[in-house]
Amino acid sequence: MRALFIGGTGTISTAVVKRLVDELGWEVWLLNRGGRNSAVPEEARHITADINDEALVAEKIKEFSFDVVCEFIGFRVEDVKRDYRLFKDKTRQYIYISSASAYHKPAPDYIVNEGTTLANPYWQYSRDKIACEEFLMEMYRTEGFPVTVVRPSHTYDERKIPLGVHGKNGSWQVVKRMMEGKPVIIQGDGTSLWTLTSSRDFAVGYTGLMGNRRAVGEAFQITGDETLTWNQIYETIAAALGVEPKAYHVASEFLAEAGKKYGYDFTGGLLGDKSSSVVFDNSKLKRVVPDMRTGVRFDQGVRAALDYIFAHPEECQKEDPEFDAWCDRVIEALETAKKAV
Repeated sequence: MRALFIGGTGTISTAVVKRLVDELGWEVWLLNRGGRNSAVPEEARHITADINDEALVAEKIKEFSFDVVCEFIGFRVEDVKRDYRLFKDKTRQYIYISSASAYHKPAPDYIVNEGTTLANPYWQYSRDKIACEEFLMEMYRTEGFPVTVVRPSHTYDERKIPLGVHGKNGSWQVVKRMMEGKPVIIQGDGTSLWTLTSSRDFAVGYTGLMGNRRAVGEAFQITGDETLTWNQIYETIAAALGVEPKAYHVASEFLAEAGKKYGYDFTGGLLGDKSSSVVFDNSKLKRVVPDMRTGVRFDQGVRAALDYIFAHPEECQKEDPEFDAWCDRVIEALETAKKAV
């Protein structure tokens, strides 16, 4: 079986590529600009091109056909329209990565499945994903384009610690604050429910959909089954670090306003996603991919990630003094407000 990945070196796509090559014996091609190809197995083959250069890509793939084309970096309708033109006669299945943030916000019910309405007034990213889904499903209905839509939620790998509130350089500065005994900001009161998925578990669900005739014309969410509160998430990280957690709870609406000046999009990332309690009903996926399960508990995933992060300081320990100072200012402002009441 032959697969083409548009992208293929991100958090979730790297895990999928590794599983296909190392465990399932697929012939895997990556179409990208070649920036991070060292992260994938040597057996993966490469087509070096910018997917946005449609004429060049068409020339490079003219002799190819694929069992599956996997789109991981399509964010706008123009992207999937381009893919439709390039691959409509070259693949038996086209899998599009959408997002679970596309589900209705505020959530009408904390239990979410593929039938939950798609609508997100807080985040343009999510609305663009919805528009991409709508175009692709219309092409399936009218032209027989063999699309499968996949909606991941918060998926992580060993290169990062998943958090609710962090700066532009990722999770390290929050980890550093924990180790220094400083308070870390958690949105809301920390009791909303959230699901974190290891990229290795995600890869099991995703690869189970590849080449699967029951997946064509359908949408699937792929998440783990372990649901935690945000307080539990941060407590688990602190326990793995061997420190006492010092949570400082801040309303998501306050964070959204306080972050605008500094370019932090907490309106989309929090109000449009992580502030809502969500429990995913994965029964549809498991009917089609019986092997799907949670194989990596969050406490295990965090410890593996911390091991990697401490072993790769140049890659993973990117300090963010601007975000650190912003956290201190937010906390100081709220403490001052408390005393003024």
